[in-house]
Amino acid sequence: MFAYGIALLGGALLWLATARIGGKAEAWDSSLYWSATYPLSVVLAGCLGYWVPQKPWRWGLAVMAAQIVSLVLTDSGFGLLPLGLVLFAVLALPAMGFALIMAGIRLRRKNA
Repeated sequence: MFAYGIALLGGALLWLATARIGGKAEAWDSSLYWSATYPLSVVLAGCLGYWVPQKPWRWGLAVMAAQIVSLVLTDSGFGLLPLGLVLFAVLALPAMGFALIMAGIRLRRKNA
């Protein structure tokens, strides 16, 4: 449960801080999202995959789900929400993959 808290809080804080610092309603409208926040989201998922290697794909999904919730709670227009959900699903794939890789590294080290 603690790892879920880190994933959800981390994803939400990354989204909200980027929107605030970038001066945008949606964090991904800021170049900071693509240059720092999204890579940090993937790294966060990877760290959680290493730390809790059971079902590691869930960490990438949780980090991105927190960003979806943050978007929904802070944005007033929902006209493009379906497209945003598709984009978040695509963005979750590298995060889920990196978490799987890091979990594999952890399990190999443990069994070596």
